[in-house]
Amino acid sequence: MGLDTAPLRLRLIRIELDSGEIEVLITSLTDEGKYPKEIFKDLYHKRWPVETDYLFMKERIEIGNFSGESELSVYQDFHAKVFAKNLATILASPAQADIELESMEKKYDYQLNMTQMFSKSKDTLFLLFERPPEIVLKLIQSLHELFKAATEPIRPGRKFKREHKVSKREHHMQYKPCR
Repeated sequence: MGLDTAPLRLRLIRIELDSGEIEVLITSLTDEGKYPKEIFKDLYHKRWPVETDYLFMKERIEIGNFSGESELSVYQDFHAKVFAKNLATILASPAQADIELESMEKKYDYQLNMTQMFSKSKDTLFLLFERPPEIVLKLIQSLHELFKAATEPIRPGRKFKREHKVSKREHHMQYKPCR
């Protein structure tokens, strides 16, 4: 297949988390002088939003759930879902700014619940491309209000395991949910 078969030089780094749990990280940053072990714990933590976004794409948007089996249908479904998520996120940005401003007087900071945001917008996004501009403006305003209502508190330092009540769904091509 034309892949390089030369050995890779990698570095394993053992990190103890605040919970006492041990994580072993693997990296190609092998220069210990330039990249000391101590920087990796914080770097690992900064990666969390990326991992959370992957989870959101896989579990909430069901990016691997395709409407057909052809290469073209998989390609179209994948890019349509990425586009819809990005568009919904852009539309939610002003609501997030309002939520942050309004939460200044509350005990906790609040953030937009991304699952609710996507759920409330997914059936409306396509209308933005087929309705007249005055209707599109009203749709965006309605979405803004829906987004502002879908908030959750940010509780710093939470370390307990959550009980997930939603079971993972598997979709067979002939028994897919209606969208």
